[in-house]
Amino acid sequence: MSVLASESTASQVYPGLIGFLVVAGMGLALYFLFRSMNKQLHKIAPGQPSSAPPGPARPPRPGLAAYRATQADRARAASDPGGDDQSDNSNP
Repeated sequence: MSVLASESTASQVYPGLIGFLVVAGMGLALYFLFRSMNKQLHKIAPGQPSSAPPGPARPPRPGLAAYRATQADRARAASDPGGDDQSDNSNP
């Protein structure tokens, strides 16, 4: 009996011309893609305003600490319906 898989042909396989053309084509496509992207990025001026629609600007959203403080104030107000406390928000 002869075993056909015993001979190793891995060292005899080469990518050939088709493999080279695929890699060269991908390299050429990347060259033109990066060149086009570079042109588009140079069109954007560093100080150019954003593409947001004109109108009143929203204030920035508060961070987590401000959110937790607001929630604590709401919880205190809900637990004390009389409103007898002297909070920092009241005017003297």
